[in-house]
Amino acid sequence: MKRFWNNFVKYRFLLSQLTEKDIKLKYRNSYLGIIWTLLEPLLTMIVLTLVFSRLLGKDTQDFPVYILTGRLIFAFYQNATKQALRSVRSHAAMIKKVYVPKYMYPLSAVLSNYVTFLISLVALVGVAVVRNVRPTLWLFQAFAPLLIILGLALGSGLILSAAAVFFRDLEYLWGVATMIIMYASAIFYRVEDVFSESNRWIFTLNPVYACIDNFRSAVFGSPMNLNATIYSAAMAVGLTLIGCIFFYRNQDKFILHI
Repeated sequence: MKRFWNNFVKYRFLLSQLTEKDIKLKYRNSYLGIIWTLLEPLLTMIVLTLVFSRLLGKDTQDFPVYILTGRLIFAFYQNATKQALRSVRSHAAMIKKVYVPKYMYPLSAVLSNYVTFLISLVALVGVAVVRNVRPTLWLFQAFAPLLIILGLALGSGLILSAAAVFFRDLEYLWGVATMIIMYASAIFYRVEDVFSESNRWIFTLNPVYACIDNFRSAVFGSPMNLNATIYSAAMAVGLTLIGCIFFYRNQDKFILHI
């Protein structure tokens, strides 16, 4: 552990540079640049609100905020894991030339997406003000799901980035998997309006949904689900540990496959 920490401290400047580079590349040749981080979720929210408020008959004052909270959390997880999955292969030229701890690549991919995600929360604040969703003291509990979703993305990203070196089709399979996760995360509908109580147990298996549900609780002023918090936190820690071990054991083989 001490060796790992010393290695991390030694290359912390490189990590910051890789993270900054990922953010700049994301908005390269874009006229709107970082503004798109705020505009994209707002446009998506408007479309989903117009469609599902009519379809589900839930045209309520807070429905746009409900959609946006789920959309922002899931979009971060989806984008972070997809970019992390490609990170080792996309830096093949650098890996072949110089020594850099290879975990820096998926880590910087996740962190760069987390930075843009935090910026996009400004859009949520604006919508909440417009829709008269007032903050309460429960808002301070939001840090828990925000940290847990970061752990889930990092753990998943480490596993995916290492596995994708050997199994190139994983990118397409993960695209299908994230679509399933999206529908199982209740982004644009309320679980209680669509599923009977006996069928809602399936959502308890999805740690991403647990983060979304707890984040919504913080925004709307109610206590988090303690069981969901413990479960999602345990999944985040477990995935991160598994990801670190899996990545470490396979990193020396990357050079033969990239």
